[in-house]
Amino acid sequence: MSTAIDDDLWSAVGDPTRRRMLDLLLSDGGGTATTLSERLPVTRQAVAKHLGVLDRAGLVHVTPAGRERRYEVDEAQLARAVAQLSAVGATWDARLQRIKRIAERIQRDRADREAGPEKS
Repeated sequence: MSTAIDDDLWSAVGDPTRRRMLDLLLSDGGGTATTLSERLPVTRQAVAKHLGVLDRAGLVHVTPAGRERRYEVDEAQLARAVAQLSAVGATWDARLQRIKRIAERIQRDRADREAGPEKS
């Protein structure tokens, strides 16, 4: 697994328009730049460029369909993207949990100092 491929994958799924395109392709079982542009607030040319990014990241397969090209989601590559996002999410959850514990310890120590020494 190379870093460049991972960067391409992350860049591809990081854009909201491309995520919406993946949703539409998944729900419709595929589509063309024309059919997608009819359902998105961007031009057909913009859709074609976004599809190119998704194709380079391996998230879609392209099949010629007459004068157009039909795109379908590569579900294995999408699953890989989801797994990577989940792994990063879990890593950040663990980091944030450690930060929370440190902050709580600091807050307890500060409260103990402010309360002063206990009298026996």
